[in-house]
Amino acid sequence: MRYCTHTNLFDGLTVSEYFVYAIGAALVDTEIDVSDQDLAELSIEKGMMTLVDEARQAEIKHHLADRLSAANNACGGSAGNSVIAASQFGAPTYMSCLVAKDEDGDIYIEDLEASGVDHGFKSERRAGTTGKCLVLITPDAERSMNTFLGVSETLSITEVNEAAIAASTWVYLEGYLVTSPTGHAAALKTKQLAEANNTKVAVSFSDPGMVTFFRDNMNAMLEGGVHFVFCNEIEALEWAQTDNLDVAAERLKTICESFVITRGADGAILFDGNGLHAVASEKVTAVNTNGAGDMFAGAFFYALWRGASMVSACEFAAKAAGTVVCQAGPRLSLDTTSALRDAYFRE
Repeated sequence: MRYCTHTNLFDGLTVSEYFVYAIGAALVDTEIDVSDQDLAELSIEKGMMTLVDEARQAEIKHHLADRLSAANNACGGSAGNSVIAASQFGAPTYMSCLVAKDEDGDIYIEDLEASGVDHGFKSERRAGTTGKCLVLITPDAERSMNTFLGVSETLSITEVNEAAIAASTWVYLEGYLVTSPTGHAAALKTKQLAEANNTKVAVSFSDPGMVTFFRDNMNAMLEGGVHFVFCNEIEALEWAQTDNLDVAAERLKTICESFVITRGADGAILFDGNGLHAVASEKVTAVNTNGAGDMFAGAFFYALWRGASMVSACEFAAKAAGTVVCQAGPRLSLDTTSALRDAYFRE
């Protein structure tokens, strides 16, 4: 087991543990600007993540061939985006995932390492195809994802790293793990090991479809309770099976100690274990919402690592998410992360 030693630049301490251990699908994103008519012609459900095979991805690319030259490519995946964000802000993180022995796999590992995220990859990787996601962005900034998991579909308990979990403060489980039998098993194993090692567990619902179509698997991840849940308003209402946000909040309290419900331009609702707090968001002109929830989670974890309260962490996360939706891609530049961090965490 290889551990990175991370230096906390803000108080001079050197630590050999991770603040967040995440497990999830490793995907290379291709973002393409499209129209609502394109979605209709391709029979793509707007605002949802849909699992597809390579042939379906090829069909979509063929339809949008005239726009591929302007497409934006980036390493993605929900958990990956979040730990990369947390790491770029300055928190020590670890990622468990699967990539193939191909060019995209090389790119993904290089991106993790360049961002300071530790991982368990060795020189040998399996044959196959690294997962890919076509992210279609409509003029209203909504993202509609078409995901081919590739080798990520076989993510399993083999990739779960107990030593890294034991060395972490938090475990972060992305909701997309519910779609794969082996991935779901890996999520349950990770949660079990976290509980055995007194590591806190956070779950992200990730997408309304994960709650709608994989409800039993999602509830199995939540069984016995978790420490924190990340969800947006649509996911919260769908999980609670209600159209009343107050009811959804009360039902969420039964399965977690704390939670946040993000509401886009309307801010967020935080339950910190004691009471509900309304967290405002700045008014921005969104151009691309891909990765907004992932950035929120990553920034939230970073702020907790800095010792912020949950309310302050949510305020910082809302600012970071509001910044990332004003640009293409799920990642902020290092200059931007530094500016955000320095504005909120002055010495």
